[in-house]
Amino acid sequence: MSCLSDLPYSYFWSWRENPAEELLQETIEVERVASLFLYREESNWKRAIHKFKYGGDLKLGLFLASILATKLLESGWRDYIDIVIPVPLHPLKKWRRGYNQSAIIASKIADILNLPMVESFLKRRKYGVTQTHKNRERRQKGVKKAFVLTKKGIEGLEGKRVLLVDDVLTTGATIEGCFNALLKGAPNSVLVATLAFVE
Repeated sequence: MSCLSDLPYSYFWSWRENPAEELLQETIEVERVASLFLYREESNWKRAIHKFKYGGDLKLGLFLASILATKLLESGWRDYIDIVIPVPLHPLKKWRRGYNQSAIIASKIADILNLPMVESFLKRRKYGVTQTHKNRERRQKGVKKAFVLTKKGIEGLEGKRVLLVDDVLTTGATIEGCFNALLKGAPNSVLVATLAFVE
């Protein structure tokens, strides 16, 4: 693994109207968007996400999440968040993988920011194959109506400022699907944090 000095930081946590924010704001009204690093084909850090997501290297995922959380904390994001919600996995996929990588990231962020992390508000009801090699249109179709707000979410989200957490931001389709489901709970605002942003 590369040394930390090689990590291609995005600096999105302190950069308004950054590329990730602009991508998502084309279709949804997210408040702010931050990714820890830029996901480049030539980067050794691309393998870090793969090791964490598919290889079961939870220690690596927690390490990267702690760096992201510290950047968010130092940049004042804590003042704009009430609750942390991870992008959910379909129960079958979670069972097969053994964990939800987004929940691992969200739990560390919530811990460092001293905020509640809630997995019971948002559910994925549609099982889908990996979105990795799909373009934006196919990804949007793949996640259409895939996410649903639970009864607890409908009752517990009103007026809350939500931080939605995922591992990688590529086309924004997954975040868009989650955002549209969260709207049914009438949150005050939605912010987004991911480990990586695909350039």
